[in-house]
Amino acid sequence: MVIFELIIRTVITYFFILIVFRLMGKREIGELSVMDLVVFIMLAEIAIFLIEKPEASLWQAVIPMAVLLLIQWGSALLSLKSKRFRDWFDGKPSILIRNGKIDEREMRRQRYNFSDLLMQLREQEVQDIKVIDFAILEPSGKLSVFKKGEDGSSDYAVVLIEDGHVQYNGLRSIEKSKEWLMNELKQKGYVDSSNISLCTVNSDGDLSIDEKNEIK
Repeated sequence: MVIFELIIRTVITYFFILIVFRLMGKREIGELSVMDLVVFIMLAEIAIFLIEKPEASLWQAVIPMAVLLLIQWGSALLSLKSKRFRDWFDGKPSILIRNGKIDEREMRRQRYNFSDLLMQLREQEVQDIKVIDFAILEPSGKLSVFKKGEDGSSDYAVVLIEDGHVQYNGLRSIEKSKEWLMNELKQKGYVDSSNISLCTVNSDGDLSIDEKNEIK
């Protein structure tokens, strides 16, 4: 009887956690935020408690799992509405290599050592940092590498506007001002940045603009 009850509790726990993961949305393991990882660890602890404590009620696990799901939903909603919250909660990408030069100060700030950097470069079959235009440490810990082409160009594009908000870090990286950006937008028929979902500039100085709600 005890074994049968243990099997039933394990099956119920499995399907409930599976439902929670499905409701949390689709994300690859390598793209999990800190919040996602915390939720996953706590769900695992709750599941262990439920299986190892057969005398405990199922509701002692179901209620905490539901609370965790609501917290995750709430943080995801805030992340969609507030870039400041998203940057604080998930973190911001950091440029570690720019035009073949390593930014040691940024590496120290991110507590990222050279062994980690070299390992991730080798994984992307890069041995010589001089061929790198930009290497960016993503909030997930993944290193995104943009190599220079034979003509010196690259596919890397600097974000100038995100969700209607001007990205001053992006402007500083290309040594341009907000006035320059606004002038470029006016030439393309945009009065301000509020209706722009994403605006990037490539190594040739060409702007790429995506308007909000283009797809109905």
